[in-house]
Amino acid sequence: MNPNAILLTCCLITLFSCKQPGPNKQIDEGNVKGEIYHSNEIGWSIKIPSGWTIISRDETEKRDKLGSDAFKKSSGIEVDAKALKHLISFRKDQTNFFFSSAEPFKEEYPGEYKKNNITTDSIIYKTVKDQGIRMDTASGKETIQGLDFNTFSMIIYGTNGKEVARQIMYSKLMNGFDFSVVIVYNNEKDKILLLNNWKESHFAKK
Repeated sequence: MNPNAILLTCCLITLFSCKQPGPNKQIDEGNVKGEIYHSNEIGWSIKIPSGWTIISRDETEKRDKLGSDAFKKSSGIEVDAKALKHLISFRKDQTNFFFSSAEPFKEEYPGEYKKNNITTDSIIYKTVKDQGIRMDTASGKETIQGLDFNTFSMIIYGTNGKEVARQIMYSKLMNGFDFSVVIVYNNEKDKILLLNNWKESHFAKK
């Protein structure tokens, strides 16, 4: 089972505040120079929006723990996320943020990654629903810089039935890694900023 997307999605269950030490101490792979983050393993670069805060390692680990616990409670399966690498993650506030991660993934047979993604989407839905969170979901595909990504979108509702936030998860098998990006927003301005920022990413040709 792929813990990467599960842990990233379940981070919505609880949000934490954080302080911001040095940016390169907050990521497992890659580096930040000025406003640009670059991952050598994925071959990916992205600009960090001006004024947005890099999410600390402590916060990311707390989110991982919450997601892992929620998944175990819902499915009875222990998630081993030791190989999960946190790439760049940043935020404007509690409900507008960007996460990215990568986990080694080697297909044992053709189509395994595609099958894994379908299963993961179903488990994400059940796990979040079991937390009492109401949502609408949709799966699809989107091309970013000439590369095809799987997408899993969610509309999250509060207890009063009003929309709280929207989330889009992008995933792709790249250079032997399950590469995932999660974008969460609650307004049109930040949606446009985050999506444009992501879609203007640079991917090295290999």
